[in-house]
Amino acid sequence: MHLSVIAVALTFVMITGCQTAGQHRSEVQSEEGDRVSVGKVQREIRVGMSSADVIQALGSPNIVSTDDQRRESWVYDKLATDKVYSSSSGGISALILGLGGGVLGQIAPGVSNTAGATSTSQRTITIVIKFDQNATVRDFSYHTSKF
Repeated sequence: MHLSVIAVALTFVMITGCQTAGQHRSEVQSEEGDRVSVGKVQREIRVGMSSADVIQALGSPNIVSTDDQRRESWVYDKLATDKVYSSSSGGISALILGLGGGVLGQIAPGVSNTAGATSTSQRTITIVIKFDQNATVRDFSYHTSKF
């Protein structure tokens, strides 16, 4: 009875003690949040919306310029670098088994497992929003890349 409980506990420790690099990455990097994305532009920016609404949706632009008719164009130009390092190790250095009513000094040899990975990527997004003479969106475009 004692050996089966110990075997189950040992198996649980070995399975839960090790994570893959992908699992580590998902824990430290979130695709959610308030970052500017194509999806956010497609969901929230509309022709006819006010400049105040654009700022509420996307924040302040990086560049503001005007054309020959004094209409503003806003440019959001974002660059992000994602660097993920993950390592995982697990194992048991010694296991002392108690058998029967007394302790029998049986020691299992050490077992160890180590894994690691590093990943670096960059992504860019450029959004151009053109306003009319009434400071409402007349047109917008975007470009994104990931490498």
